[in-house]
Amino acid sequence: MSALTASSLFTSSALRESKTTTTSSTSNKNKNKKNSSSFVVCRSQKQQQQKTSASSEKSISLLAPSSSKNECIQQIAAKSKAPPPPAATGPTPTQIAAGVFAAAAIGVTARKAMKKKAKKIVIAGAPASGKGTQCELIVKKFGITHISAGDLLRAAVAQGTDDGLKAKEFMDRGDLVPDEVVVNMVKSRLNEPDCAGGWLLDGYPRSASQAEALSSYGIEPDLFLLLDVPDEELLERVVGRRLDPVTGQIYHLKFFPPPDETVAKRLTQRSDDTEEKAQNRLKVHHANVNAVLSKYKNIMKTIDGNRQKTTVFKEIEGLIKSM
Repeated sequence: MSALTASSLFTSSALRESKTTTTSSTSNKNKNKKNSSSFVVCRSQKQQQQKTSASSEKSISLLAPSSSKNECIQQIAAKSKAPPPPAATGPTPTQIAAGVFAAAAIGVTARKAMKKKAKKIVIAGAPASGKGTQCELIVKKFGITHISAGDLLRAAVAQGTDDGLKAKEFMDRGDLVPDEVVVNMVKSRLNEPDCAGGWLLDGYPRSASQAEALSSYGIEPDLFLLLDVPDEELLERVVGRRLDPVTGQIYHLKFFPPPDETVAKRLTQRSDDTEEKAQNRLKVHHANVNAVLSKYKNIMKTIDGNRQKTTVFKEIEGLIKSM
């Protein structure tokens, strides 16, 4: 073999070795790079698993700190498979019936309260028309408070108060007592606690000015009863009236005599029950009654008072019950 040939072979061999070395080096680099990438992926996956495991352990510890991991995992799985809560439903028939009965009970209570509304009544009539007798029957039947303007005045006269002394001068003449003397007494009496359940005002108001005075204080009756009796009958009733000073009972020498001689001996006649004064009082009554009735015409009922007291009361009772 010549020197040129040997040199060429050496050069070719050296080139192959160099290429092989280069290829091997490149392969090793690629292999190292792949191994490095695989390591990074593996490391990332491992970290993610650790985070997931830590999160699961934390959830397990929060849900059931006293249980084992397996038990908690079973609990979590059971909760995830739990059925949804039942849908909301309407009231049952029993609940509906209970509501109906409750509403009915409330309605009954309301109607009872309305029936118990305080009855505010005025009863009017000439002297001896029977107001006192009918007032007693009304109070006994309905339990409301009877207020007599005449009794208030007579009590003031008996006590000798300033208003009583002023009133006595007019009463002795058979005249109406001035409004300023009476209205305050009546108003104060109507504001007493026993009048809260209802009242029966007897003999007041007797004039339009007195009716207006009551209205100015917010006092309005619901029913105005007028007892109508002929004047001749009224005079006979007045003149024959007698008062028992011990019991306050009023008798009549003809129509309602005292029960025995002992009571009869102590009876007295009121100073304004003489025939002369009775006639004057009738004139005053007739002069003022129309003005009062015009004020209360929408609630006024006229009663024939020239009948037996039980018959008169039966009519009055029906009117009050219908209020």
